[in-house]
Amino acid sequence: MINEVDEVLRSLVKAEVVQGTDVEVLFDAPTRDWASRRNTPTLDMYLYDIREDTRRRATGFIEARNEEGVVVDRSSLPRYIKLAYLITAWTQRPEDEHRLLSSVLACFMKYEIAPATFLTPLLAELETPVGLQIAYPPPEDRQVSDVWSSLGGDLKPSVDLVVTVPMVPAALYEIAQAVMKPMRLRSFAQVTVEGEDPERHLPDGDRSLA
Repeated sequence: MINEVDEVLRSLVKAEVVQGTDVEVLFDAPTRDWASRRNTPTLDMYLYDIREDTRRRATGFIEARNEEGVVVDRSSLPRYIKLAYLITAWTQRPEDEHRLLSSVLACFMKYEIAPATFLTPLLAELETPVGLQIAYPPPEDRQVSDVWSSLGGDLKPSVDLVVTVPMVPAALYEIAQAVMKPMRLRSFAQVTVEGEDPERHLPDGDRSLA
């Protein structure tokens, strides 16, 4: 599912930010070694955090019915996963980087959900909006400065983008179909034979021999 979100972001950024220029759109970790090898203008969208939005977790099932309205299977409700991307611009001049980041902000501030025209077929089948949050303050346990420290790179301007995507658990519960035919009973004759215990017919004096 994450790769599907990557494709949505790539298509949206190329259409509304890059707009046919020679700016590359990548999803690499912006390490110091990676940055030293950049020789073309680049917008990097690094996925650095994945966590569930537990506030939206719900219990229950989604029921699928046949043409007669009979429930044929049940699947679990979707879980909502928040994907945090660190967006940075890499050019030869800071002014150009700021211009790219401004275009990114303008692009994603227009949308609270990903436009349907950019959704992949798999995401479109879910029929659930893919949420977009740009430049929102990150949680206290997820600081951007910590990300740069982990990458070993130099701190530079960045934009935080959070994408909330539904993910459906793979569990599928098939429903036993109702029996529509009348019940048929078949009986079998049983003969009980009463046997005699030979011990009961021994003479009284011979019981000790039994």
